[in-house]
Amino acid sequence: MTAPIPRDIPDLPALPGATPSLLPSPVPARAVVPPVRRPLTAVYRVLLALTATAAVAVELLLGSPTRVLSYFGIQSTLLLVVVTLASARRAWTARHPLPGAITGAAFLYVAMAALVHHTVLADATPAFSMTGGTGTLETVAAYTLHTVIPVAALVDWLLLSPPARTHLRQATTWMLYPLAYLAFTLVRGELLPGSPTGYLYPFLDVTQDGYKSVLANALLVGLSFYALAVLLVALDHTRPNPVRRRR
Repeated sequence: MTAPIPRDIPDLPALPGATPSLLPSPVPARAVVPPVRRPLTAVYRVLLALTATAAVAVELLLGSPTRVLSYFGIQSTLLLVVVTLASARRAWTARHPLPGAITGAAFLYVAMAALVHHTVLADATPAFSMTGGTGTLETVAAYTLHTVIPVAALVDWLLLSPPARTHLRQATTWMLYPLAYLAFTLVRGELLPGSPTGYLYPFLDVTQDGYKSVLANALLVGLSFYALAVLLVALDHTRPNPVRRRR
């Protein structure tokens, strides 16, 4: 006669020192942590975008739109406006922020344009102007574009954006636009021979300095651009997360 088979098998005792291992989840952390609405951040970004748009509009009204839109400082500011408005919408509607590669690039281009302006163009002789004029409106618009907007964008990037979302390899990718712009401005100058506005920047004026000096200047600016991009990535991975701290 056989013993009856038990309906329930008792749990086996756990082996001493054995801990269950957790498998890595394929779902990113941001997918399970819901974002929150940040209306003050959205308002700040809208004001930033409106201020930048107003400064660009003044430059367009004071000068030739074709010429003004050809400047790197104007193009980078317009890119910042688009990115900032998109970021403001995401903050207002409690959506995840834009990728760090996009917001980092927008800030980097505006910052580099501001540095070039203050270190190379601010004390140039004759005075540098994107419209050809030197009136009060031009002065205010130029100060807004090259000082107010970059500082405001830095505040947004440092205090209102989550950190550690950029990678060192992106510093190289960010250089594609400046290289394309260099080719654009040199071709533009060749297509406008004899025009005083053919070459937009004095340090890229081939008719005055020749290609050897211009390419040397472009290399120096490019290396500075890349160094700033690397610094931006390094700072992004060392700065605290003010967004998480406020929650």
